[in-house]
Amino acid sequence: MIFSSLGFISVFLPVVFLLHCLIPGISGKNALLVMASLLFYTYGEPIFVVLMVCSAGFHYIVARALAAVSHKKTVLCLGIAVNLGLLAYFKYMAFLVESWNQLSGMELKVQTPGLPVGISFFTFQALSYVIDVYRGRIQVQKEFGKVLLYLAFFPQLIAGPIVKYRDISQALDTRKASLDQVFIGMRRFICGLGKKVLIANTMGQAADAVFCAPLGEVGLCAAWIGAVSYMLQIYYDFSGYSDMAIGMGNMFGFQFQENFHYPYGASSIKEFWRRWHISLSSWFKEYVYIPLGGNRKGKARTIWNKLIVFSLTGLWHGANWTFLLWGLYHGCFLVLEDMFPFIKKLPKAVTYLPTMLVVCVGFVMFRADTVSQGVRLVGQMFTYQSFESQDMAFAIRLLTPWFLAMASVGLFGMASARPFVLWAKGEGRREFWKSNPVQIALSIGSIGILIWCMARLSGSAYNPFIYFRF
Repeated sequence: MIFSSLGFISVFLPVVFLLHCLIPGISGKNALLVMASLLFYTYGEPIFVVLMVCSAGFHYIVARALAAVSHKKTVLCLGIAVNLGLLAYFKYMAFLVESWNQLSGMELKVQTPGLPVGISFFTFQALSYVIDVYRGRIQVQKEFGKVLLYLAFFPQLIAGPIVKYRDISQALDTRKASLDQVFIGMRRFICGLGKKVLIANTMGQAADAVFCAPLGEVGLCAAWIGAVSYMLQIYYDFSGYSDMAIGMGNMFGFQFQENFHYPYGASSIKEFWRRWHISLSSWFKEYVYIPLGGNRKGKARTIWNKLIVFSLTGLWHGANWTFLLWGLYHGCFLVLEDMFPFIKKLPKAVTYLPTMLVVCVGFVMFRADTVSQGVRLVGQMFTYQSFESQDMAFAIRLLTPWFLAMASVGLFGMASARPFVLWAKGEGRREFWKSNPVQIALSIGSIGILIWCMARLSGSAYNPFIYFRF
């Protein structure tokens, strides 16, 4: 596993941050962050750190070649093929062989060394770097250390957000974090930690109980509790990690793009994907959808392009038919919204609940281990059953006081907690948010949440972020 949570918070991060403040000169700071990032990854993936360094070296060479040779397209195609080939081998080979065996009746076997943590994230970052060099959008980086730092920077290495080189190229050469930026970064980090430890982990316990229970024991109420719990868990887990990454970036002088913007406040699937995992959806739009033709080649081609993109989006999350179906499911609803434009003219109050229902049902398939399990759980959600004592007893056991408290906070914060975002980001528009008493109160509150989270972490088993496995 990557550094234990307590060890990271109480030792690793403070030591690296303090050294980063003390070391003079950008070269020394960059060298420190490279070494810290490699140490961070080596702690949990001692074998695959070599793969990541080699990947950085390969893309450094490809980018330098793109800037020097005339046959740029050939070099780019080679770089993309090697990049995607490695991703396919580590992430999809076993899935492809297993699927082929099921279809053909053969018994082929394949041995892979496991899935490197975060491979989908640093692979897509590397691809965006070489493609942008090919397009002439950025200048090639001549220092290998800066390319390595871009790909391996520990705050967002494991689970994003996916950072484009052009967004941090200036910070790699010159950066300075003001005291205000550092404090805002710390608050943002603690906000993300609280999302994960207090809300996501609590929701995850209930979701795991439902998804791991025999289907015969899951009635209507339990199925809905599991579905809503996982919907909250994945949002607070992943947005929590993004908050932590953005906060740590601020502390070290980097500005990462936002990865979430109240996705559960969306009133259409199209709007949902403008707000959910923004770095991934924008990556697919820029590097896949638009090169395929986007919406410039007629309605039929537009529909096809969207279904391709969402199929790839689903597969990006994992080698399982459930992820592919989840991606296609969202793609189909997006196409339906385009085919029936009157939907866009309906009041948001009318379209909001149907949109959230679509998202919730989709996440049931996303969380399910198999397509069969996902279909049956969705069926339980919409099948009327008499409220038998056994089914109700299971559902009631899930509704502990702590679960109800965190679910209430989660439901409130998922779409309408702007004051909390102002607290986390330090972006208050009114002087009230900038006044010293408020800032002191927020700082004390942050310390309290940090202590609370550390206390809960010290007494619980290791519970990694959901997106670590992607």
